[in-house]
Amino acid sequence: MRVRRAGGADGGSIGVFVAICAAGLVLMIGVVLEAGGRLRAIETADAQAQEAARVIGQQLDETALLRGDGYLLARDVVAARSAADAYLAPSGLHAEVTFVGGRTVVVDIRAEYRTTLLGAISVRSLEVHGRGSATLVHGVKEAETA
Repeated sequence: MRVRRAGGADGGSIGVFVAICAAGLVLMIGVVLEAGGRLRAIETADAQAQEAARVIGQQLDETALLRGDGYLLARDVVAARSAADAYLAPSGLHAEVTFVGGRTVVVDIRAEYRTTLLGAISVRSLEVHGRGSATLVHGVKEAETA
């Protein structure tokens, strides 16, 4: 006498379905976690670029000031880059410095966010870009821009 099981030929199909769904769920969680980590890395890169721009913004063109041309940034790109790189050196980053007019400096940095979970699908790192700027303003009671 044969005993018939309930489910017959469908036995085990639920297990395969759960395994596929669990793998997809783990992949989605990994993408969400890595995206959050990358956003934190972008925020950090922006903050570091902003601080590097402030470091450069503290370097005034003293000869222009003594000539009576007002407050201007020292437009020495080599000195500006070395000042920014000195600030960014502990982080292992390098700056690209651009001057806009005589009063604004823009700093761009590129960094790398090392992934943790996405390494399983051969994504080892993601590029991160940070940008910061500083504008020189002066004034006794309010900021003068000209």
